[in-house]
Amino acid sequence: MYIKFHKVLLKKRFPLAISRGVRGDSHNLFLSYEKEGLMGWGEAAPGKNEKAETVEEMQDQLTAFLEQGIESNTIEELNQKAKQVGIAPCAYAALDMALWDWKAKKPQLPLHQLLHLPRPSVPTSLTLGIIPADQVKERIRLMLQNSSAKALKIKLGSPKGIEADQQMFAQVIESIKESQLKIRVDANGGWSTQEAIYMMKWLADRGVEYIEQPLEEGQESELQYLYPNRPMPIYIDESCRYAEDVGKWADHIDGVNIKLMKCGGITEALEIIKMAKKHKLKTMIGCMSESSVSIAAAAALSGGIDHIDLDSHYNLAPNPATGVQLVDGVTLPDFVPGHGGILKPHYHA
Repeated sequence: MYIKFHKVLLKKRFPLAISRGVRGDSHNLFLSYEKEGLMGWGEAAPGKNEKAETVEEMQDQLTAFLEQGIESNTIEELNQKAKQVGIAPCAYAALDMALWDWKAKKPQLPLHQLLHLPRPSVPTSLTLGIIPADQVKERIRLMLQNSSAKALKIKLGSPKGIEADQQMFAQVIESIKESQLKIRVDANGGWSTQEAIYMMKWLADRGVEYIEQPLEEGQESELQYLYPNRPMPIYIDESCRYAEDVGKWADHIDGVNIKLMKCGGITEALEIIKMAKKHKLKTMIGCMSESSVSIAAAAALSGGIDHIDLDSHYNLAPNPATGVQLVDGVTLPDFVPGHGGILKPHYHA
């Protein structure tokens, strides 16, 4: 077994602004796991809420974890061990997805087949961050250029308040009136309870499919006031990190958003999916600031998921990895053994 780390700068076409701040270019950590002549790939995107803010912090945590030895454990046992020792989930995700990639390459199976999941077929959303209303038309034009996208996810929860949200949203509707795009909204916890109740009705009247994370993480008890007369389905994101979180809020939500960086990889994501089904909830899979390696790993799971937000790699210029492409609006992993994601050779030479 041979494990190597690679630090890579991800350069973005457009910075992504959400209710909590703006994310521009950033470094990610890539991990290669080589054994028996096969190589598995993983990726880690740092994040303050995910308990590691830099590539160096993530690499230090992974190095300490690997020094304890991993060869005698199953992937599921390693996931439990990682949670017990408190390794940042965004760091552990890289190791977990590399192990699954290798595990699928061993019998020469695409990862979705190894996991007995169908190939992805649900179109992904493309994400529009918070921007001034007068910039919306041109940004959407650039985002949709040469794209087969069928859905748009709009980030609201502007620090400038709901009037700014409404102005931006109105311009989005104006800018896409010629298209058949489905519209979703993610507030990233940027609203108060009263604002959320008001905005959900306002957005539902304008054709929005669902709302994601209307209230700030830590305010989940307030969901009981949003849920009974909700005009659209409510999904939580930051409020659901691990499988054990699903049941806490299941009575006041319609679904959960899974992210590999948030939960620690494929193993925990599969547990969240199981728990969501147990509680009769819908599922969504999303991403953070990730390239095609992590997106391919997430896409391998997406054939069994209701809503897809796997689009961060479309905002990279250049994308340092390969492994997925947009086919008729669907983020589709390459039909090859493993999850398909590979860091391009000149980034790890």
